[in-house]
Amino acid sequence: MRLRVRKWGNSLALRIPAAFARQTGVASGSEVELTLDGNQLIITPVPAASYSLADLLGSVTDENLHGEVDTGQPSGRESW
Repeated sequence: MRLRVRKWGNSLALRIPAAFARQTGVASGSEVELTLDGNQLIITPVPAASYSLADLLGSVTDENLHGEVDTGQPSGRESW
């Protein structure tokens, strides 16, 4: 497929067709990796990082653990 490169500020941009975006899982805000292979531009989707609660809690140490944060009184229908 041929696309036209357009100016976007001081950079250049390509518009990714919807069918390509769906097939590759790319959406607005997705992170991609851009590499050069000779004179070819290669765009590769970067999978979103996934974290488990156990992984996140496992990284808490005495050095990076902070105290309780006072967020004030409940507002509206909040209950604590």
